[in-house]
Amino acid sequence: MGVTTALEWLSSCSGCEISILNIGEDLIPIITEALDIVHAPVLMDHKYFGQTGEGTVLTIPEATVGIVTGGVSNHEHLEVLEEMRRKCTVLIALGTCATHGGIPALMNGQNRKESWEGIYKTRGTDPGAQVPTIEVPAPLDRVYACDEKVKIDMHVPGCPPNPAHIAEAIISLLENRPAVLPTKSVCDTCPTRREGKGEVHMLKRFLTNAEFNPTEPISEMRCLLEQGYLCMGPVTAAGCAKRGAPSCISARVPCRGCFGPVRREGNQLLDMMNALASNGIDYNSVIDRRSLLRFSGAHGLLKPLIKKEVEEE
Repeated sequence: MGVTTALEWLSSCSGCEISILNIGEDLIPIITEALDIVHAPVLMDHKYFGQTGEGTVLTIPEATVGIVTGGVSNHEHLEVLEEMRRKCTVLIALGTCATHGGIPALMNGQNRKESWEGIYKTRGTDPGAQVPTIEVPAPLDRVYACDEKVKIDMHVPGCPPNPAHIAEAIISLLENRPAVLPTKSVCDTCPTRREGKGEVHMLKRFLTNAEFNPTEPISEMRCLLEQGYLCMGPVTAAGCAKRGAPSCISARVPCRGCFGPVRREGNQLLDMMNALASNGIDYNSVIDRRSLLRFSGAHGLLKPLIKKEVEEE
């Protein structure tokens, strides 16, 4: 028998689960020998309230290791997460949605009530459509990262996370040692050529290709930030690279920040503003500053704008 393991997904897209499969052949011994999966909605038919619905409270089997993907956006997510914390000795937050809110936390920048009404009460809905109050779990006041609601023992960010990091997290637990995960920024692992600061003072939108020779290696391409493109590399945790350069840079496009801040408690928006200033770039040229939190809007960082009432003359 292997280590008992429970997997759960909250407000997620299943990309993290696909990354688990993308561990590849190394996953076979982990699944067949090392882990004994006792609960995983993506893999098995295990009911929260008993197989025939006889239970009265949500129940998840006890497990040594728990892996949770997705953020917490409604009361069902919160109930499931709290049960996972009660039943799992070690709880891992897998993916940027779980560690920092991810894309769903963009909702935090909008008025929650107006957003839900916009979703359910649009021109395309039936006349008189209302926001449902039964069968659909009630939303929380905002989208939360998992560690805002329960104690998390290990964070493995990424959208999606790197399969090698997932394997390392699991194997480190089996070997009873600290996990060896990246601690640097994307910028620190980027091989592009840097020539110095101060030449570009305004950011430009990525509507045209960067300057590079497709026949030359990435190391011959000039840093995209120095070319005037908004690259989140300086303030984003490394780890996306499966081989060679970071994934976005390998495609000759700027980093979008999907692994969240370098420091778990970091603020990608403020850190990026500082990075731009240090490069001599006018931060006012950032068209939508709040979009810098597109992957890390939990922890109270992304909030609805306060609408200013226009005074009548």
